[in-house]
Amino acid sequence: MAVEQDSLPTEYRIRNPGFAAEVERVFYQAPFVRDLGFKLISFEAGRCETELLLQEKHLQQDGYVHAGVQATLADHSAGTAGATLLAPGQIVLTAEFKINLLRAAKGESLRCRAWVLKPGRSLIIAESEIYCLNKERAELVSKATVTLAVVEAAKKT
Repeated sequence: MAVEQDSLPTEYRIRNPGFAAEVERVFYQAPFVRDLGFKLISFEAGRCETELLLQEKHLQQDGYVHAGVQATLADHSAGTAGATLLAPGQIVLTAEFKINLLRAAKGESLRCRAWVLKPGRSLIIAESEIYCLNKERAELVSKATVTLAVVEAAKKT
C-alpha cells in the first residue's frame, strides 16, 4: 500500500528506506509466530493488518480460540505497526500490554488491525483489534493496548 510521505504527520513518517524488508523480517523471523501461522496482510506507516487461519492447535479445551493466541496476535501485530516507524538499527520490544477479551471467539479465522497511537523516541503506544471471521460475519472479539520500547539492535558478532 503506497503512502504519501508528505501527507503523514512528522512522527508517522518512514525513517528507514528499507523499512518494508525490516517489517517482513520483524513479522516472520519470530519462530513462535511462524509456528502459530500468522500472516502479514498489509502494512504502511504506523499500521499493520494480519490474519490467522484457525486450526485445532489454536483452540482451548472447549473449542474457542485460546486467549494466548489472541494476545500473541494483538501484541505481534502492534509491534509490527511500531516497527514501520523505526530508524535503521532500532528494534521494538514489548514493555507492557493489556488485552480485553470482549467475547468468545469461534470461527474460521482471526483478522487483526493494529495502529500506532503515539510514536515516541523511547516508547511507542499502539492498539490492536482482533475480529473473528465466521463465514460472512466479522465480530470484534478482543482489543489490546501495547507499549513498545524502542531500543538499539544488538550488534551481531
